Amino acid sequence: MCYSARVWADFRQYQRLGGQLDIHAFVAMFVDRGKGGDLLSAVAKPLRNAFMVPRTEDEEPVRAAAIEAYRQAAMQQEAIIAEQTERLLAAQAKLATKPTKTAANDARISQNKIDAARVKLGLTQDQAEATGWWRFYPGGFAPILIRDPATGDRIVVPARFQCRLPGWTREEEKKKPGSYCARKDNLRTVWRKLFGHNHALIVASRFYEAVDAHDLQRRELVPGEKAQSVEISFEPDPPQEMLLACLWRYVESSPAEPGFYTFALITRDPPHEVAAAGHDRCVIPIRPENVDAWLHPDPGHLGDQLAILDEPIDVFFQHEIVPKAKEAA
Repeated sequence: MCYSARVWADFRQYQRLGGQLDIHAFVAMFVDRGKGGDLLSAVAKPLRNAFMVPRTEDEEPVRAAAIEAYRQAAMQQEAIIAEQTERLLAAQAKLATKPTKTAANDARISQNKIDAARVKLGLTQDQAEATGWWRFYPGGFAPILIRDPATGDRIVVPARFQCRLPGWTREEEKKKPGSYCARKDNLRTVWRKLFGHNHALIVASRFYEAVDAHDLQRRELVPGEKAQSVEISFEPDPPQEMLLACLWRYVESSPAEPGFYTFALITRDPPHEVAAAGHDRCVIPIRPENVDAWLHPDPGHLGDQLAILDEPIDVFFQHEIVPKAKEAA
């Protein structure tokens, strides 16, 4: 599975593909994530900051919602910092008079929580500011381009990278955490209620996967050796923007949670160079000339949609190991 990708940091870039921002969907995302307390974990900083300087009058409500969500999130993190600082000072006082393992452990845990809260508050460098790209992960929100079922217009909405299929409850979804990727060979079965109906695109420059080191090295494990995982990034050569095929679904609001968009990347069997790097799946970057047909599918002619997926852009995927201490841009 592809569990992460690097996408446009400026979501207005989707307007180049004819998409208009769904302002109401972005407002709802900020309001709901602010109330839910997961704004800083579910919504990456570039997406949170995208509307801080509105370009049109219509974007002003998004800015107001983002600021209020930031305020709520900041209060939560500042409360954590205050609580953990008190715990840290108490542990340090104990260590100064009578060192114990418990006090040392308390000091370590509290310092880690303080550091994590500071990171969430944005006290770190954001590589997206310099590169123009940012990276999203399962459970996080990213912009996707879809066709509005009501009007037929192309719109850009914030969607969670983990699709909740029709008929699934929130509890059932938790039992199937891999639904952020849809296998091409399962589109007519597992994904049949979305394939041919709810198609989407996301613009990415690379994707990531965790592979076993021995698979990457094309060798068998030696007796007694344990498998070790390494992270690999794959980028098309030459570097270019990829229009990755996705499926989406809107989850209606309920007493348990607000409504929100979800999506999954479609994956296929890997080309030779990706398989040689130890990865058994690959995203599907469709050809630009197929965008219209992909976003306006005819459920009565699924073969035409499969043909689009069978003929992705002709590129070679270069790969490199991502250093553990380095956050990929």
